[in-house]
Amino acid sequence: MGLFYSHSMALDPSSVLLTDRVAVVTGGGSGIGRGIAAGLKAFGARVAIWERNPDTCASAAEEIGALGIPVDVRDSAAVDAALAQTSGELGPVTILVNNAGGVFWSGILDTSENGWDALYKSNLRHVYLCTQRVARNLVEQKLPGSIISVTSIEGVRAAPGYATYAAAKAGVINYTKTAALELAPHGIRVNALAPDITWTEGLAQIAPPGTEGRVGLTVPMGRAGHVDEMAGAAVFLASDMASYVTGQTIHVDGGTHAASGWYHHPETGAYALGPTTQ
Repeated sequence: MGLFYSHSMALDPSSVLLTDRVAVVTGGGSGIGRGIAAGLKAFGARVAIWERNPDTCASAAEEIGALGIPVDVRDSAAVDAALAQTSGELGPVTILVNNAGGVFWSGILDTSENGWDALYKSNLRHVYLCTQRVARNLVEQKLPGSIISVTSIEGVRAAPGYATYAAAKAGVINYTKTAALELAPHGIRVNALAPDITWTEGLAQIAPPGTEGRVGLTVPMGRAGHVDEMAGAAVFLASDMASYVTGQTIHVDGGTHAASGWYHHPETGAYALGPTTQ
């Protein structure tokens, strides 16, 4: 195994293509996951969607032209079976996007043990399970790969009412760094994407009227993100364009993380920090 090897590559438009690589996107039935699955497919990958909801799994797979496998990625036996099926039908998996996740309000004083465990399992445990299983296969077959986990801006800032979720998302960021170091000698890169407000079907259904306008005030770029913008970053990280990028969390958030509390004043549009004074 060559631990230190030179990688010479003339930059070429084809470097971003994922032709015939096999990619798995967990939670790919809707939202960001569905957008990433479509993006990877558009750049040439053979895509498998692992999604717990059989209906969205089937519709997303049909629309994108992907292999849809209903699977609960919190369960190791289910992950093993899905990986075996994917590898059997499409070939060895060399791109993994850990996108599955879930959130509900859970205050510090009220969080139950079951609630804590549920949030941990749906936001962090599956990252370990899927990363480990895919990485083991890659190492065994001596193949390079790219593993991408979707974390959140809540992994790097306080999130009142969502402490467990935020702690799990922070866990994803640190797991990404450590996995990057352990897997680097095997040619496997591990990175993360951190969205803030991304306009998805789910968000559109629950957001009160006027939300999009308010989002524009809190995001420096003045609007919510689109799933395709997350997909663009995922395609980059999956491709040879990112051959020297590992252990990183890229904030695809229109500048919110950098803003650290600065926002556009609703009347003047100028940047303000803290409460708006009339």
